[in-house]
Amino acid sequence: MTMRDLASTEAALPDEIPVFPLTGVLLLPRGKLPLNIFEPRYIAMVDAALKDGRMIGMIQPRNETDLFDVGCAGKITDFSETEDGRYLITLRGVSRFHVARECAMGFGGYRRVRADWTAFAKDRDDAAALNIDRGKLCALLRSYFEREGMKCDWATIENASDDILITCLSMICPLDSGEKQALLEAPCCKTRADLFMSLLEMAIRDCSRSGGIRH
Repeated sequence: MTMRDLASTEAALPDEIPVFPLTGVLLLPRGKLPLNIFEPRYIAMVDAALKDGRMIGMIQPRNETDLFDVGCAGKITDFSETEDGRYLITLRGVSRFHVARECAMGFGGYRRVRADWTAFAKDRDDAAALNIDRGKLCALLRSYFEREGMKCDWATIENASDDILITCLSMICPLDSGEKQALLEAPCCKTRADLFMSLLEMAIRDCSRSGGIRH
């Protein structure tokens, strides 16, 4: 299924969506984000989304009260309920959005926004090849993963398309919230790939200066 096929199942992207503010959590178009939902307000949010389009916006809080201007909406593609009442869901990223304004809270206390999708129409197209320098990327990743004490399935990395690889790495690498937001707001996939590699280089350089592996 292409991104255009996925988007067409919604007829039109909704004007208003529930949002799930989480610091340091990034969803990108075509990415898959598993979530463990347990707070009552977010249980209510998932209940509402399942009844109306299955769309939830992931967005980072700027501070205790305000949200960043840009988030990414995902469609619930997998759902299960645990015996203790938690929801385990997977969101598939569909499109980024600008927050036009906040709306009245949904029943149960979750936040809602009016979403402006205008600037991100290309998010719903399949990405072209990015022509990443895989040798340079893999060398950076080896150093970065060693720094973070992370393990990696190198066969998966070698077999992934450029777009999917950068999307997954941007989402899973433990970058800070500002770096995650910069990756989200990158104008295109190629710009995101270049920025991601620059962030790796800076992290590795900072680690070398400090003389150790971060834990």
